Amino acid sequence: MKTWIVLLLWACAHQSVNAVALSRGPVRRKTKEIEGRQDKDLLRRSKRGWMWRQFFLQEEYTGTEHQYIGKLHSDMDRGDGTVMYVLAGDGAGTIFVIDSNSGDLHATRSLDREEKPFYTLRAQVVNKKTGLPLEPETEFTVKLHDINDNEPKFDKEVYTASVPERSHIGTYVTQVTAQDADDEMFGYSAKLSYSISQGHPYFSVEPNTGIIRTALGPSDMDREQREHYQVVIEAKDMAGQKGGLTGTTTVNISLTDVNDNPPRFMQSVYQFSVPEITKVGSSVGRIRAVDADVGRNAEMDYTVVGGDGLDVFDVSTDKNTQEGILSLKKPLDYEKKKSYTLQIQVQNTHPDPRFLSSDAKDMATIRVSVEDVDEPPQFEKISYILEVKEDAAVGTMIGSVSAVDPDIRRSPVKYSIDRHTDVDRIFGVYAGNGSIFLQRPLDREEFAWHNISVIATEFRHLDNPEQTSRVPVYIRVLDVNDNPPMLASFYETFVCENAKAGQKIQTISAVDPDDPVGGHRFLFSLAPESSVRANFSVRDNGDNTAGILTRRTGFGRMHKSTHLVAVVISDGHIPMQSSTGTLTIRVCTCDRDGNMEMCNAEALSSAAGLSTGALVAILLCILILLLIVVLFAAMKRQKKKEPLIISKEDVRDNVVSYNDEGGGEEDTQAFDIGALRHPEVMEESKLRRDILPSESLYPPPPLRRTLVPSRENADVRDFINQRVQENDGNPTAPPYDSLATYAYEGNGSVAESLSSLGSVSSEGEQDYNYLSEWGPRFRKLADMYGGEDSDWDS
Repeated sequence: MKTWIVLLLWACAHQSVNAVALSRGPVRRKTKEIEGRQDKDLLRRSKRGWMWRQFFLQEEYTGTEHQYIGKLHSDMDRGDGTVMYVLAGDGAGTIFVIDSNSGDLHATRSLDREEKPFYTLRAQVVNKKTGLPLEPETEFTVKLHDINDNEPKFDKEVYTASVPERSHIGTYVTQVTAQDADDEMFGYSAKLSYSISQGHPYFSVEPNTGIIRTALGPSDMDREQREHYQVVIEAKDMAGQKGGLTGTTTVNISLTDVNDNPPRFMQSVYQFSVPEITKVGSSVGRIRAVDADVGRNAEMDYTVVGGDGLDVFDVSTDKNTQEGILSLKKPLDYEKKKSYTLQIQVQNTHPDPRFLSSDAKDMATIRVSVEDVDEPPQFEKISYILEVKEDAAVGTMIGSVSAVDPDIRRSPVKYSIDRHTDVDRIFGVYAGNGSIFLQRPLDREEFAWHNISVIATEFRHLDNPEQTSRVPVYIRVLDVNDNPPMLASFYETFVCENAKAGQKIQTISAVDPDDPVGGHRFLFSLAPESSVRANFSVRDNGDNTAGILTRRTGFGRMHKSTHLVAVVISDGHIPMQSSTGTLTIRVCTCDRDGNMEMCNAEALSSAAGLSTGALVAILLCILILLLIVVLFAAMKRQKKKEPLIISKEDVRDNVVSYNDEGGGEEDTQAFDIGALRHPEVMEESKLRRDILPSESLYPPPPLRRTLVPSRENADVRDFINQRVQENDGNPTAPPYDSLATYAYEGNGSVAESLSSLGSVSSEGEQDYNYLSEWGPRFRKLADMYGGEDSDWDS
């Protein structure tokens, strides 16, 4: 089309059109060449000698010679052999060749339009001698004529589809599509028509679209009769006319299931036997119904709808096998009922409303026979609760249990106690009647409950442990008031020296292992032995507690540091029980606010609240210190050194230790002070032996001694001064940096002796009231000796 437009424009431009005769397809157009000769301003016009549009060539040529296409010719060719035709473009020289002298165009081989539909070539006429072109190069096209050489081909070799069973006529199944490689614009080579060659009369196909539909009604499309179909579809070109090419494909069609079949029992009557000792929940048997449907449509439910065993049996569905499982809901008893009859119904779980009918459910009958079994004895109760007082005498009857043989024989039963539950053999049971009695005394405070098991066995099966049964017996021990109340804990408290009369110093409580019905009611009172000249009193608070109060003002810690108070605690039950508890009260020094300041060791440790762990830690520390002291002492004993004083008479630097509680200052056995009063005994000078002085460097000066009068009560000050001068003047007296101390107590004091040896040893009472007049420094002494105290511990 584009070529015609170009030619038309060219013809209009030159105002002339020449018709060229066509021979076997090639078209040649003659042109007029306009020649103009002009001088300088004149335009020269040249004549176009030849031009070609297109040639047509049939595809799939089967001849042995080259296929002739057409002839190229130019007006410049005079037939004298001076011109030459030259070909260029797609396939020039290989697929297409041209006779250079005559211009005949041939194809060298067979061509396929489906591979390449056309070829573009260029032709030119040149002078053989000069090689110069005689006309401009011209382009033309060689198109291939299509022939019906390709059969239709489907997109898939095998199609898979499905359609529900019981579908109506014309229900869509699937669509198939085929393609034809021939030219659809040329004739009917690519015009397809679909048909079904296999699958009649169930399915049909639309000729133009390839859509497959059902061809039969619901009654004929039954999956239970036939589920799979194989349909063959043909696609034919040439619009299905004779002579066209054909392609085929296979469509596998399956019918999907719908719930159009109800379940049906395989038999109308089922028979089962079950032992009477079968446990509740156990399976009795299985029943089976069949359903022609599959999958979800085949799920079914079983129900017990009638019979005399509605409350004894139950039925459920096994989800894997769709079987009905008959199970036991209640215990069986052959002696009461020997058989049962049940009516069982089955139906689909998911019914389809389109296919519901009166026979959508099915019924079956089940007969269950109960088998007699030799059963062990059965107790009348599942458990027994008995009560007995804790003061019951041995042999007392507590209660009884009862068991019977459920079999028709009614064999006698023997009773016994499982001794694993009564290791101490506290209880016994009479083998014939099941009466339980007491074999040992009871104590509720030790065990309030006793749990034992009683075993019942038939006399004819005493050696068969499987023919026994047991029942738990819970025995409650009732309380008896047989324990006195006691103090809840060990009470140790303190009272201040400056305490006032009526001051509460401690609250006490009591405990009682008994458990009376109305609860405890304790009574507190002062014991008779503590009531005479008592320093303390007991006040009952009425809530099972009591307060300890002071009965006088002021307590002397130095006079009496500890008081013992005896308290009587009794309960209010019958028979009344009572006990006496003792409180320890220590006297301590307190400030004006009542806070303890100083007390003896026992009270201090109690008030401070030292725990057991702290006391243990303190004891360990003391032991470690003692071990260290022992080690140091042992090390000192190992050192072999001579003492500095080699004579007992040399009392220089002698230290006398008074560490006893003897006669005091009048006891002179530890140190003879006469050695200081009579220095004559020290006339001979003793050299120190712990160091050897150098005589050459330090010659000893002559000793000078001044005699001191030897009188009994002479002052020793002169003696001490003399010894100091001797030491200062003697450079050989080691150690040089030691300190020698000489002291003398003197001749006595103008005050009288304060020694207890000289104190009045009278046993009578003394009046210390004058101490309160000596001022605040003597307040402690006034408090200690000024108050009155009784001679009785309270």
